[in-house]
Amino acid sequence: MIRFENVSVTYDGVPEPAVHDVDFEVPEGELVLLVGPSGVGKSTILGAVSGLVPHFTGGTLHGRVTVAGRDTRTHKPRELADVVGTVGQDPLSHFVTDTVEDELAYGMESLGLAPDVMRRRVEETLDLLGLADLRHRPISTLSGGQQQRVAIGSVLTPHPRVLVLDEPTSALDPVAAEEVLAVLQRLVHDLGTTVLMAEHRLERVIQYADQVALLPGPGERPWLGTPAEVMAVSPVYPPVVDLGRLADWSPLPLTVRDARRKAAPLRTRLAHHEPPQQHDPTPPPPTRRLFKRTKPDHAMTTAPVAEVRSLAVRRDRVQALRDVDLTVTPGETIALMGRNGAGKSTLLSALVGLVAPASGSVRTGDAIPHRTRPRDLVRRVGLVPQEPRDLLYADTVAAECAAADRDAEAPPGTCRALLTELLPSVADDTHPRDLSEGQRLTLALAVVLTARPPLLLLDEPTRGLDYAAKARLVKILRGLASEGHAIVMATHDVELAAELAHRVVLLAEGEVIADGPSAEVVVASPSFAPQVAKILAPQHWLTVSQVREALR
Repeated sequence: MIRFENVSVTYDGVPEPAVHDVDFEVPEGELVLLVGPSGVGKSTILGAVSGLVPHFTGGTLHGRVTVAGRDTRTHKPRELADVVGTVGQDPLSHFVTDTVEDELAYGMESLGLAPDVMRRRVEETLDLLGLADLRHRPISTLSGGQQQRVAIGSVLTPHPRVLVLDEPTSALDPVAAEEVLAVLQRLVHDLGTTVLMAEHRLERVIQYADQVALLPGPGERPWLGTPAEVMAVSPVYPPVVDLGRLADWSPLPLTVRDARRKAAPLRTRLAHHEPPQQHDPTPPPPTRRLFKRTKPDHAMTTAPVAEVRSLAVRRDRVQALRDVDLTVTPGETIALMGRNGAGKSTLLSALVGLVAPASGSVRTGDAIPHRTRPRDLVRRVGLVPQEPRDLLYADTVAAECAAADRDAEAPPGTCRALLTELLPSVADDTHPRDLSEGQRLTLALAVVLTARPPLLLLDEPTRGLDYAAKARLVKILRGLASEGHAIVMATHDVELAAELAHRVVLLAEGEVIADGPSAEVVVASPSFAPQVAKILAPQHWLTVSQVREALR
């Protein structure tokens, strides 16, 4: 169905090809997963299937890509639209209408399908993706995860023979991700749809793949094999595979169920060990700092850096939050979790003053966020949004850093020094749009940290990050917490919460339904438990690193 024949793509102004000598075939009716570290060209390969590369992106494509017999060099994206449906990393860039129902129908209207066919398919897709209650909602009022489901639904309704998906579950909560992947599996098995998908959260998708195409590194040829064959040698792998490698299991398990069948001896070895507990955070003495200081720290005492009391927020006609209480202390890392639309991003917006309470109160230090000038608030609380590009508006990295210094009234070079600590390989003259997702996140983080806010807010910070980039982010955030910064992050990444958070706050329908130590909250929830916790239950191990330390 999809054939790559010695494909290389070189973008204008870049000396090295983004992908080199790609040669493999995706058979009809199979789900092929594209894996590899960030920056190896996965999005370029996906774009070549839909014709976006090179017709939209520019650059030069050598070799040949055919989809259902059509050569993408001679067929532009609109000439492939009846065969290929594409969902990229940013769902907002796909939308052309205002409401959910209209968006689901738009692709079929463009293809000239009959109204009765369109109506039936819209209803089917609303049910498949759990969107029926949102059918009349403006897309602009949806959460990021809800928008992701609408974007997927909009390419499903025309019934394409090929689906190309770039990080399709990155903004979805665990339950919604399982539902979307189950839909994809049904399309593959029952309708013979061909799916080519790139996804960093392999713990969610590896068990659904028929084959895996591994891109080991920049300029290296992809290698196609079964999931078990590829995971045995892949530089990126989910926690279940990491645990299997640690325990020397053969063959390596790809699912929690397979791992549990092998885990009895490991549980016996761990029975005499206690999982390490996350201690209550306390601001440490000012010893070694992650970043050099250019001015004195803000006072970081044991007083809360943020207090939320009986908070209620309405957004348009939606009651986004109701009766929320939350106290954040210095050095504490809190994970906000819950299904899409539960109110996580709204709570972060209230803490940074982007939305005003309908009732109740929010304080960050001695400030009321929505009544405080942004210039003053930036020294108390900083938000890295779900789309880091929302913070980045200059033409170069150097200009972004200079603007951050001015906004924070920090000495020139402060932001650039932070970025160099975090990401030494980025040049000053690089345009932010040319950075990878992980690099853009790191630049946005440096911009926010320039003002040294005692409270750092992160909205889906691991979206678009591979496992290596996530590990670097965890190290950075641990360093900030050890210095006394409080961190509140809204995330669907259960592995990140297990690795980093002292507390997990679980939201549902705008209300707090659980608030406690990470080990207690995530283990008690099958939907939000990490893979290691499921494999080694009833023992309360959360991460492979905990198990590795215990076995030393």
